[in-house]
Amino acid sequence: MTCTPVPRGLLIAASSVVLALSACSSGDSNGSGGSSTAAGSTSGSAAGTTTASAGAPFGSGCAAVPSEGPGSFAAMAAVPAATAASGNPALSSLVQALTTANLVDSLNTTPELTVLAPANPAFAAVPPETLQPLMADNAQLTALLLHHVIQGRLTPDRLAGKHTTLNNDEITIEGSGDTFTIPGEGTLVGTQATVICGNVPTSNATVYVIDQVLKPTAP
Repeated sequence: MTCTPVPRGLLIAASSVVLALSACSSGDSNGSGGSSTAAGSTSGSAAGTTTASAGAPFGSGCAAVPSEGPGSFAAMAAVPAATAASGNPALSSLVQALTTANLVDSLNTTPELTVLAPANPAFAAVPPETLQPLMADNAQLTALLLHHVIQGRLTPDRLAGKHTTLNNDEITIEGSGDTFTIPGEGTLVGTQATVICGNVPTSNATVYVIDQVLKPTAP
C-alpha cells in the first residue's frame, strides 16, 4: 500500500468532517488514466448497450448519453468531473449533493481520480427519512460523497478489488470485463450496486456511473 497525500483542495473542503481524510490507496487504486474517446462508442446489443473495448465507455446506461453537445462523451472528456456531471441530466441529484457539500470546486481541481457517480434513480431509491438527514448534515454528506471517490484513475481491468476512498474507508468492487458490482451491504438501501455506464473520461477523472448510493464505512 502506498499513501499519496490528499490534495489540499479536498482536505479544505472536508475539514468539517470528524473523519481524518487520507488518500492511502491499495495498489489497485493507482491505475493509469482512462483514455479520451470520441462522442460515439462501440455499439453492443440492439438495446444500445456498449462494451468495454478499445478504452470506450461501456454499459447499458451509456445509451442515454447524447452523441454530441453538452453531456456527450466528447464534451465530458474536455472538462473536469463535477462540470462534466453538471452537463449530464442523469447526474443532477449528484451535482445537487456536491453543491450542498461545497465539493464542486474540489472535485474539479483534484487530479487523477476515479469517481463512482450515482445516477438520479439511485438517490430516488433512498428513503426520504434516510436521505433528508444526510443532505441536511454537511459532515455526513461530505463523508458520503468522498466515499464515492478513489485516488488514481482506475481502468476497467483494475477496477475490481478493494480500494481506499477519499473518506479513508474501503470499498470492494467485484466483476470483470464490462460487468462490475458493489455488494448490497455497501449501499444505503442494501441493494447491490451495478456500473451502468463505465470508463467515462473527464479531464481529471474516470467516471463509473452506478445505480445505487454507496454507504460509508468509516466510523
